[in-house]
Amino acid sequence: MRRMLIPVMLFGLLPMTTPTPLPAVEPLPKLSGSLTKEQASAFAKLALKGAGKEFPHKPGIVFNAAADVKTPKALHPAFFGCFDWHSAVHGHWLLVRVLKQFPDVAEAKEIRTVLADHLTAENLKAEADYFARPDAKSFERPYGWNWLLKLADELHTWDDADAKKWSANLRPLAEVIANRYIEFLPKQTYPIRSGVHSNTAFGLSFAHDYAKTVGNAKLQSAIEDRAKAYYGKDADAPARWEPDGADFLSPSLCEADLMRRVLPAAEFREWFAKYLPGAAKGEPATLFAPATVTDRTDPQLVHLDGLNLSRAWCMRSIAPAFPADSPTRAMLIASATKHAEAALKQVASGDYAGEHWLASFAVYMLSTPAPE
Repeated sequence: MRRMLIPVMLFGLLPMTTPTPLPAVEPLPKLSGSLTKEQASAFAKLALKGAGKEFPHKPGIVFNAAADVKTPKALHPAFFGCFDWHSAVHGHWLLVRVLKQFPDVAEAKEIRTVLADHLTAENLKAEADYFARPDAKSFERPYGWNWLLKLADELHTWDDADAKKWSANLRPLAEVIANRYIEFLPKQTYPIRSGVHSNTAFGLSFAHDYAKTVGNAKLQSAIEDRAKAYYGKDADAPARWEPDGADFLSPSLCEADLMRRVLPAAEFREWFAKYLPGAAKGEPATLFAPATVTDRTDPQLVHLDGLNLSRAWCMRSIAPAFPADSPTRAMLIASATKHAEAALKQVASGDYAGEHWLASFAVYMLSTPAPE
């Protein structure tokens, strides 16, 4: 049986200093295409290290005066770790997901302590108040918004006494973000088709899931309307140009992963056949083959490990829209497996450039059911 090293943690771009060595992670057998308790424990250990690590830090603030210059924790008392705000947010999502799925995981007590310390009503009010700043209109839009609503979604569906309290504490901030989407989307005439934080399709995907979970019909409708307007007539996606050198998202696959959410299955299959007409043959080849990463201490190049993970979850999510005997389904499943295998063994690189964010991508990918 093949064995692999189990991965690590969260996310952003950063100038690197000498990496801090991490404890050795015991190799574990690849038991299945789903998240195992052993993997969850390894990821959680790394996420816990990042959650309280205030520096190094990349702020997203606009400084209007000297009084604005504060420490990360003073600015963001809930989400101050993991190098940047969005990585801190999805690091908390990882901890919630792991504890929710494996309540007896070895790190359970420590996870609860961190979540209880960070997700207080006071801390989250301060986070919501930050968005009221005149210069914070575009703060973390849409990437951080998307992950914040993913965290809210995860807590909302967890039948746990602590989780219900954390969910209630987070709700005002989630509502601020939901309203930001509703206000902004009519103004965004054109989608952003990059492979990084600004990508519109990814920025709408988790928000759509959240809207359906909590019954926010206005947000759901806004997202579906814009998705169809942005992408409904797309054909022959230029996926042969992927990847860019610093992508951690696939523009073409993120778009398809959003459209399978908003279109009926039959309509989606028709749309997809025009959008990626060579998919059944694994074309373009650069989309269906894992990206090569040459330096995991480089904060831009290591993005490509994240690309391999996000491609895998997109393909896992898209494949079930096709019949069991579909060549397109078979190709997506095979490519998703290759991408996952290429990336999972690299998440624990020993360098904070990737380790502050990649475990969240790994956990989400492994939480996405692997189709047969």
